Amino acid sequence: MAALYWEAFGRKLGPALDPPDTGREFIAAHLNHDRGVTALVDGKVVGVAGYRLGGRALTGGDVPDVLSTYGVLRGLPRLAVLALFERTPAKAELVMDGIAVDARHRGGGIGSLLLEQVAAVAAENGCRRVRLDVIDTNPRARALYERHGFVAGHTERTPYLRRLLGFGAVTTMYRPVTEADRTDGGAR
Repeated sequence: MAALYWEAFGRKLGPALDPPDTGREFIAAHLNHDRGVTALVDGKVVGVAGYRLGGRALTGGDVPDVLSTYGVLRGLPRLAVLALFERTPAKAELVMDGIAVDARHRGGGIGSLLLEQVAAVAAENGCRRVRLDVIDTNPRARALYERHGFVAGHTERTPYLRRLLGFGAVTTMYRPVTEADRTDGGAR
């Protein structure tokens, strides 16, 4: 799961968690498995969608974890980069913190199934909406979210991050939790 997550978000997380082997190990050591849904094919994880709920997210690790892994001098600037990714849910809101599908399985509906399951988790936990952020360099993900009822709320231009993280704008999108999410878990 950590390798798949790194494959999807390594460019963005690299400035905080590089080198890649250390970053993957850090993610693996601090995964909160109860804050994500996965898709399996032949027993192998081929998709994961993480979310933040109840103060915890799929990817964890706090200040002492970063400092013990990278040291104080290298860790402090990494903490500043990681702070850019922090998103706190509003009341009755589930925040997605990443969705990744193995490249060999994209286009087969796995992303859609993961989104449906996240909506079901939101419904089970009494949330009224799901929120996520999508970067300007990922139009395919944005199209997937729009097909699943997400609507753009606002876009924050971040040209200062383009060089560091590889994107220059972040759009926050929202999707209401529907009665279908409550009654059938989003299954189709």
